[in-house]
Amino acid sequence: MKFARLGDPGTEIPVLIEGDRHLDLRSLTSDVDGDFLAGDFRARIAAALAADELPELEDAAALRIGAPIARPSAVICIGMNYAAHAAESGSEPPTIPIIFLKTPNTVVGPNDAVTIPRGSEKTDWEVELGIVIGTRASYLDSPEESLAHVAGFVTANDVSERAFQIEVSGGQWSKGKIAPGFNPTGPWLVTPDEVDHHALGLRSFVNGEPRQDSNTSDMIFSVEHIVHHLSQYVTLEPGDLILTGTPQGVALSGKYPYLAAGDVVEIEIDGLGRQRQDFVAWEAQK
Repeated sequence: MKFARLGDPGTEIPVLIEGDRHLDLRSLTSDVDGDFLAGDFRARIAAALAADELPELEDAAALRIGAPIARPSAVICIGMNYAAHAAESGSEPPTIPIIFLKTPNTVVGPNDAVTIPRGSEKTDWEVELGIVIGTRASYLDSPEESLAHVAGFVTANDVSERAFQIEVSGGQWSKGKIAPGFNPTGPWLVTPDEVDHHALGLRSFVNGEPRQDSNTSDMIFSVEHIVHHLSQYVTLEPGDLILTGTPQGVALSGKYPYLAAGDVVEIEIDGLGRQRQDFVAWEAQK
């Protein structure tokens, strides 16, 4: 199954995407949120489809695409999960997952404009596979249990400010990760049966020029390992978002310039859709 949320921020309409049809889910749920994902949503949708109870949403193509999940309670990220990215960052590949946090207000629509923070000179892009939790996970006994707690996967851009992350961090990365809008997500939430998360191509482009081009098969820590590992330290709640790390090809490598106002970033993951963000200058609120 493939889900999206369409409409203005704060009033998005949950839809099921079937081919070129966008089926309105409001008869089943007010949103694609933790409560919906924690229930037996597949069976409920299958029954509604069989009963022809999901009308097609009119003018869906004209609506803004929001993040495919409602604002999560937590956004947990894995750092340096591709060996080549660790190398371009000047680090050895980690032997255990590196964890940092983003704030929930970083999660925005896949095509929403991103504001470069005030004073930033090192804003960077990172295409990442995102995991959305479906049922609560705490102290899982093995990685093999992990997928039973996964509702689906998303495309995500872990936008980063490298000076804030590294130079004035105090040893923690999150300072460079938590500006509002720094986590464009979507366009779709896709259930695990629809994609092979072990072998998804993921790519990024800046102003039409290729930057990253890799595959989730190159991840150091798999989806299953990540969910199991995190569950030993945090209770993962339905609707929570986990970002699994980015491959090589970012501005931090020194091979490419950092982002400036007017730049356009596009990222894509096979089967999970493509994003496009215009990066804009910060302006004082009036």
